[in-house]
Amino acid sequence: MRVTRRFLALVVGTLVLALLAVLYDRPLLLLGAAGGGGYLLAHQYRFVRRVRRLDRGLAVDLSVPQTYLTQGDSSPVTLQAATRETPLSVTVTANAPASTTVSPDAERSVEPDGTEPVTTTFEVSWPTVGSVCFDPPTVTVQDQYGLFAESFERGPTPEVTVEPNRPRRLHVGQGGEESSVSFGAHSTGQLGEGLDPAELRQYVPGDSAGDIDWKATARLNEPHVREHEAETDRRSVLLVDSRPRLDDGRPGETKLDYLREVAVGLADQAGDFDDPLGLYVVDEAGLATELSPSTNSERYLAIKDVLHDLPQKAGSDGDTRSTVRGPGGAQQAHVALAGDASAFSTTLRPYLRDSTAYVRRIESEPLFSTVQTFCSRLGGSLWTFIFTDDSNRVELREAVKLARADGGHVVVFLTPDVLFEPGGLRDLDSAYDQYVEFEEFRRELAGFDRVSVFEVGPGDRLGAILGARRA
Repeated sequence: MRVTRRFLALVVGTLVLALLAVLYDRPLLLLGAAGGGGYLLAHQYRFVRRVRRLDRGLAVDLSVPQTYLTQGDSSPVTLQAATRETPLSVTVTANAPASTTVSPDAERSVEPDGTEPVTTTFEVSWPTVGSVCFDPPTVTVQDQYGLFAESFERGPTPEVTVEPNRPRRLHVGQGGEESSVSFGAHSTGQLGEGLDPAELRQYVPGDSAGDIDWKATARLNEPHVREHEAETDRRSVLLVDSRPRLDDGRPGETKLDYLREVAVGLADQAGDFDDPLGLYVVDEAGLATELSPSTNSERYLAIKDVLHDLPQKAGSDGDTRSTVRGPGGAQQAHVALAGDASAFSTTLRPYLRDSTAYVRRIESEPLFSTVQTFCSRLGGSLWTFIFTDDSNRVELREAVKLARADGGHVVVFLTPDVLFEPGGLRDLDSAYDQYVEFEEFRRELAGFDRVSVFEVGPGDRLGAILGARRA
């Protein structure tokens, strides 16, 4: 309970009367001070009782018709309140979450004065991705004389989930054809304990009686056991490139948006099958986020939260495709210049003879250095899922080679530049040529052992490129 300025003014007046009564020896003034104090105490007691009675009969409802929204959407929020008859002044105010935007002119308060519900509706904008709950509405009560006030919270706390702008017509495939990728329990190619029957063989001493196939034994008149194919879980890592060039594309349909959609889907599947999953995010400075593989349910949620919260960056300027030669290409150029005595060849030859400079350049690249980091820290065989574009092909090629070492498997999701360039479809012939070049690179990567490569992007754009060529 709070007291108002009017209450304080009356208290001061009462104290002044009491002081004057003492100074001037006037009992009547003291009687007036006592009457004023009694008046205030009586009203305070009455106010407390009325607030308690009001609370028992108060009905407050806060409703949001849509609990799943897309980033940037607006939705109506309805506040409704009713109470039993009371001489108190009652105001109920809806509290919007801090991550939302509400117009300053929005009417978010109602003043119920009876059992008939009073309703107001206001618009809320949702610029931030994530799940958020409303705080209960605030009830403010004041007595009819303006002496006392009280505030408390009552009512529901609806939850709203805001998802990022989802890419339209998501395409994941190879060479223009749709494909699918999944997690789960995976065959090892070896026999042992498992769920899937592999082969039937005759019983030998030492076999477990629990493995005997009694139906086969009765049919063949000799004890037989059914072996099962051993299964294992994939220890997997999502490696997501969030550098500025991944922001190419329209708002909500950037390269990163499409890759994020695939990464979140794989994280959901990993959680469904209890596959150990980790996340490594790369930015311009190198490793930005590190979540090592785990089957903890909180880890799956943390991975999806990080993916949803990846920052939006400025688009890249111009063509960022790498022109760095690999060590093999440098060696070929060195051989080609071996018999050339020109000044140009003489100057260039020392730089092509040694691949050390190339190795230093590659090791400084964020994607490659991040693969080095988690491979050295985690060790053993890993499934690495790389999400990036085809801008820096040399870096990507070397990162894939490193990730597949020691028996590792690599799945690469690439966003072709041609599907995200502004005006990239104005010249369909040129766009097709760029896509063919991308497809050659994709097949080159997929040619490595234990490597799969998928294209990711807007299916309508890809369909337009391929359809125009067929026509």
